[in-house]
Order: sequence, then structure tokens, then C-alpha cells
Amino acid sequence: MDIDTSRFSFAVLTMSDKGSRGERVDTSGPLLQKILAEQGYRQANYAIISDRVDHIREKLIAWVDKEKVDLIITTGGTGVAPTDVTPEAMAGVLEKEIPGMAEAMRAESLKKTPNAVLSRGKAGIRGKSLIINLPGSEKAARENIAVLLPALAHALDKIQGGVSDCGT
Repeated sequence: MDIDTSRFSFAVLTMSDKGSRGERVDTSGPLLQKILAEQGYRQANYAIISDRVDHIREKLIAWVDKEKVDLIITTGGTGVAPTDVTPEAMAGVLEKEIPGMAEAMRAESLKKTPNAVLSRGKAGIRGKSLIINLPGSEKAARENIAVLLPALAHALDKIQGGVSDCGT
């Protein structure tokens, strides 16, 4: 069964202190917007914010609870640097984790770099929305979203109450 991706909205949230101050150009956010739009998803929002747990939580909760965005992809803040706090912010946002998505991204990335073991990104559900954390580099964001693209539409359909079988 083919799922019409145009029925799903998406937003991209970049976490970058330098980017939020205009000191660095965000390349992963625009790349992710392009990839998702090419897959047929409808763009609802995009923002660059600082690496602060409260800012991240506030933006994600607003996009899910108020704007009803179906798919939110974050980029940045998933590593081990002192300012990398995206996974900690997810603790106040996600209602259900989907560890298989994060595990699949790390497993594929590990084929390319041993540093993949340092990635702490999460994926999960809030309400009827799917939120996925990707690394901040353009290369890593491209590689990681590619791992999930084949399952995204089915995941969104199921999260929103779809009754299609998972094995088809």
C-alpha cells in the first residue's frame, strides 16, 4: 500500500548557538527541508534556536500541541559536547520513544565512522507527531535521514491511527 506523503506536514528545527546568533550558516536544516519536500511532505515550519533545553522543549511542544505538525526533524545537539542537550530536552517532550529508529541511524553511521557511537539522538512520539533527532552536520543529517525515509510514511500513518498491516 502506497501512502500519500502529501497528507503529512513537517518542520525542521536546527539547534545551534552560533546559528541562532547569525554567526554560522545552517546547511543541515535547508538540506532536510529539501529532502522531505522532494519526498512529498508539506513544510509547515523551520527555525534555528540556541542549544538550551527550555528553548528546545518550548518550540517542539508548540509545533506539536498547537500547530499539529505531523513530523518534526531536529538537527544538532546530539553529541557529547557540553552544549549538546537535545536528548535531554526530549525527556520533557516525548511520550513514547521509538528506539529502533535511533538504533538504525547509529548502526548505519557506524559503517562510516567510529564516532557514530557518540550520537545520542532519539526518536519518538508526542500526541500524533513523530519527532526525530539527527546530527548537526550536513553529511550526517543526509546519511541519517536516508536510513529512515523508507519507513517514515508508514510510521506517520500508524501513529495517526492507520490500520494497514506492518508486514505489507
